[in-house]
Amino acid sequence: MKPVVLVATNNSRFSKVLLACAAKSQSDVDWVLNDDPRAATAQVAACWYPSPALPHDFPALKCLHSLGAGADNLGALLSSGLTVERMVDAEQKHGMFEYVLWGVLYYQRDMDRYQSFQRQSLWQELPQRAAREITVGVLGLGEIGAYVATHLAQMGYAVRGWSRSEKSLAGVTCFAGADALTPVLDGLDILVNLLPLNAETEGLLNAQVFAKLPDHAALIHCGRGAHLVEADFIAALENQHLRGALLDVFATEPLPEDSRLWQMTQVVVTPHIASSVSFETMVRQISAVAKRYSAG
Repeated sequence: MKPVVLVATNNSRFSKVLLACAAKSQSDVDWVLNDDPRAATAQVAACWYPSPALPHDFPALKCLHSLGAGADNLGALLSSGLTVERMVDAEQKHGMFEYVLWGVLYYQRDMDRYQSFQRQSLWQELPQRAAREITVGVLGLGEIGAYVATHLAQMGYAVRGWSRSEKSLAGVTCFAGADALTPVLDGLDILVNLLPLNAETEGLLNAQVFAKLPDHAALIHCGRGAHLVEADFIAALENQHLRGALLDVFATEPLPEDSRLWQMTQVVVTPHIASSVSFETMVRQISAVAKRYSAG
């Protein structure tokens, strides 16, 4: 009997595309929804904000496989006792680096200021700064954060990295632990957030953190929406304590039409597109996991 993957997401359109991709792959693994009789035998669930009742409804499950690079979408199921897997993809890591590099260049080359000049019909040149003159802080040095930090360093930026546990990365000055966050923030030009979301990091981007940044600092926020205390962030912008921000993730997605962030000229909003895993990669990686479970 073929191994079975149960698709458990909160988005029916997403699930249908994933199933279509799995069918097209002609895999020796069956991908099914919860109303398929084969779902009762599934040992692996492909998850994106799945139902909290999933382990109860499908007791054969042994593994919850997140469809993203993080696992916070599993919520309370993280403590279910089931094995948790997440997507690890080289293309996704490089895609995130490209997005962050775009943001770093945006501020390094003063594109935010040139856009302001354009709105004023103002022809004005600014001094050009080299990469070595830009200090970038990367919060989160997991698979993706470490990749981004080291590649920025290879391009000549002065890079500081911060994580919960000690890390050593070529060209990156690494800091670890809550007490080490302040020296990371001191004098930064750009703060990049690539942290995972957990009880320790929720709300980390708050007034206290912004106060430790210099007035010219900008934020590139690609972690999770719940990291950012939006009221504190908006206040920091209005008080001109932050230069601006590139925001890709939000506490509520889609970002509500009445959010003030849409109208703030210092903010660039993108719809959670910094980097993603292809459906083909999802199917390939999770199918391989399902085969391993099926083989014992």
